[in-house]
Formats: sequence, C-alpha cells, structure tokens
Amino acid sequence: MRQVVREFQQRAEQADFVAVIDDDGSHTARELLAEAGRLAEAMFPGGPGGTVMLQADNSWRTVAGSLAVGLRGGVLAVVNRHTTHAEFAAAYEDIRPDAVVAEASASDEWGLPELLPGPVDAVLDGWTCRATPGPREVSRWSGGVLIGLTSGSTGRPKGVVQSEEALRYACASTIDINGLAPGDAVAAIVPLSSTAAYCFGVYLSLLLGGPLVLTSKWDRALALRRMAETEVRWTMCVPTMALQMGAEAAGSGALSGVRAITVGGGPMDRGALARAERSLGTKILRVFGMSECLGHTSPRPDDPEEIRLGRDGRPFPGTHLRALTPDGAEAGPGVTGRAQVRGPSLFVGYARDGRVERPELTEDGFFPTGDLLLTHEDGTVSIMGREKDIIIRGGRNIDITEIERAVAGYPRVARACVAAVPDEVLGERVALLVVTEDGHGIDLAEVTGHLESVGLSKAKWPEFVYDVEELPQTKVGKLDRSGARELAHRLRTGTPDSA
Repeated sequence: MRQVVREFQQRAEQADFVAVIDDDGSHTARELLAEAGRLAEAMFPGGPGGTVMLQADNSWRTVAGSLAVGLRGGVLAVVNRHTTHAEFAAAYEDIRPDAVVAEASASDEWGLPELLPGPVDAVLDGWTCRATPGPREVSRWSGGVLIGLTSGSTGRPKGVVQSEEALRYACASTIDINGLAPGDAVAAIVPLSSTAAYCFGVYLSLLLGGPLVLTSKWDRALALRRMAETEVRWTMCVPTMALQMGAEAAGSGALSGVRAITVGGGPMDRGALARAERSLGTKILRVFGMSECLGHTSPRPDDPEEIRLGRDGRPFPGTHLRALTPDGAEAGPGVTGRAQVRGPSLFVGYARDGRVERPELTEDGFFPTGDLLLTHEDGTVSIMGREKDIIIRGGRNIDITEIERAVAGYPRVARACVAAVPDEVLGERVALLVVTEDGHGIDLAEVTGHLESVGLSKAKWPEFVYDVEELPQTKVGKLDRSGARELAHRLRTGTPDSA
C-alpha cells in the first residue's frame, strides 16, 4: 500500500482536502494522516511495518488504518466486525498478524487477550491496538499488501492475498471505464471488509484523491441521500442494494449526478436492473469479478442496455477470460464452458500458516473460477451460473440460474432464489424463495403460469414457492445460498428458526 499512500500524502502536503465523509461527518486528508501516524507508532514503535489485522468498518478508521500500514510498508488484513470467534481464530492462524486493531468489544469476543496478552494501546478514538514485540517480516507475503477473507467451500475463511500492482490495475481500469477524474467522490456502501469493496472503495478513493463517502450500515434511504448530497460520481454494490435504492428513489432520478453504479456478486435480471436505473437516473453496469481476480470485466456507461444489463461486461485490457468445454478445448462464442481467468489482478495466493500458499493454476497460468461462462462474438461475456449451482432431482441436473432468470422476468418478482430441499425419493426437489415488488403473497400456480408463458421446460419448474420478506444475505450483502437452503428447508418442514 506504500505507493498509493505516498501519493496521497504528497497531495495532502500541497493542499488539504476532504478525504472521508461518514456518519461522524467530514474528515480531511491531514487529519487522517495525523491519526495514521499515531496508530503506526502504536503498532510498530520506531520500526518498519508488519502484518496488521484491522476491523474494517465503514468509517474513517479503516482509511486511517490503511494509511498507517502504508506509511510503514506493512500488510493489511481486513476483518468484518461480525466475524465469529471460530472464524477469527482460523484467520488468525493463517495470517499470524503482528498487530490487531479493533474496538474493545470485538477484541474480547475474538479472544485477543489470550492470543496477544501484551500491552493494549488506545487508538483511533476509542479502539484498541495489540501488537507483538518480536521481529516483523512482510516478505512472507511474496509482494502481497492486502489480505481479504472469503468463505471457502468447507466453511473456513480463506485469506486472499493481493499485491498493490493488482489493486492499482483493477482501480485504474475502473476509473478509465467509468470516466472518473482526480478528486471525484466515490461511495462505499458494501462492507469494507470485503476484498472488492476495500479495493474499489478505500484504494480507489486514495488513488483519485477525492472523498470516500461511507454509511456505517446498510440503509437504502440514507445511502441514497448521502450520495446525492455529496455529489458521488460512482459506487459499486450487490444487485439487491441497487434494486432497493431504485425502489426508494421512486422515479425521482436522485442519483442523476452519478456516472454509473457497478453491480456484481449475485443473480441479476435485466428488467429489474433497468427499472432501478431509470428510477435512480443513472447507469447500472453488470460486472464479473472475484476476490482472487478483482473486478476483471465491465461494460461502459455508454454501452446499450442489452450489453450493460443483459451481459457481464468485457474483460479489462490485459485480462484474458476463456471458457473450456468438458474435453478441455477452448469454447467458441455461444458455447458455455468452465471459466478460467488470467490477468494483472490475479491474486498472489492464499494465506496459510502465516505465509502465501500459491494458487493452483493451469500450465499456461489461468485460474479456474468455478463459474460457467459464455462468450459472445463482440467480446462481451455472460456468466451462466456456478459449476455447482445445480439441483439433482431424480438423477436429472437442474440449473438453478436458468430458473432464477426466468422467474426474475415476472413483473411482480423483486428478488428470487432457487434452493434445493431434500426428498427421500428424488434426492432433491426445487423450492423458490420470492420477495415480491408489492409485498403481497405469490403462489406456485402464479409462478408456474409465468414459467410456462416464457417456455421454461416443465421439468425445471419449482415444486414449492415461499413468499419471504427478504432473501438471506452474507455479511457483505451478497445472496447467501447456504442460508437460503436452510430457510427453504425450514419452510418445507415447518421447523421454527433456531435463532
């Protein structure tokens, strides 16, 4: 992080400017640098930087913490406040930090007094810093500067290690695509503990030298109002957030000053996104990316709607995305295959036992993403779902993404998710969770009537439909498919929520 922090520091020396606007108000670059200097000394007294686990909330503290780590050439690992004790313990084991910065209640919940029993410094206006006295070695991260936690298939969080070159490339590509200029304000409404939110929130704003506009928790009305009042030019979010802001705007065009809103990380329907962008008065861009290869596709704001909202962009310059058929051949346009990516934003590896574990790449350097990809003649791509996003009913594989896309085209459906429910005879059956636009109920007959009208094979129709207030979400606002399966199972069996 040293390069972008040095540039930020140089701009602040020439003239102070507002660098963060959050729930506490405005914070200037010089104020944040002063806080960063005090924090750096608490973490690394009189010496070079090390590896820091930082509770990354959506406030000025995350920016000040980033500056502190960058000033000393350290490595930053971002952690969500809602990380459980078990999740934190696993991440701590993999990262083995030299310091941990968090609010006192989080430190206690995570067991830090036992893990780091030494002195405790008060930092960042009421937070705590616990540091180890021993030598610090950042070279163990092989050039990595940021570690973000992402859920693994086993449930254990994986620490994704990214280099500053990767962060800079992803942000520079995003700035160019969206026509952003130095000093422009950008908003971060997704939790900054997400690797993508941190990259395209904190790092991108440092690179632009403009305000980072934050809300401490998701509130659609507050986010809409704050972005309009602070003249935000760009933000990224998950589809649910974009749709909820569109409903809140009620056709007012409240975000007409925003050049574009980038959306990714969940099921997306062209019709629903089109209604949201018309209501907001801006352009919405569907993208594809992942923690392991940050934001590597995007359309442009001036692309036609069918490209911006009906597909998932085109690869950033220098990034190569391909689809492979079952026999390993590269699939041509119009053929769905297993997605693989290679490019400048590809991660260094995973954090394991305090060091980098290199990723498993193909012989020619591609990373398998686990997605199903279809390429088009014009170079744009469409993500057709996850390789494992299937329900096996009576031996027949059913693609849940295909069902979700068909259901999402029904005007009364705001959001929908397909989930498997267990069945003694068939193994699995298809359930549908639906959030309606009007808040009124929806039944199976209404849904299957629509699916019949759009030509979806009857073999793929859901057998159960449940009207819900909201779909389960992860800590960063993405669709929680595991939670959706659990909810569908409870609704099917009539089991009460254990919470």
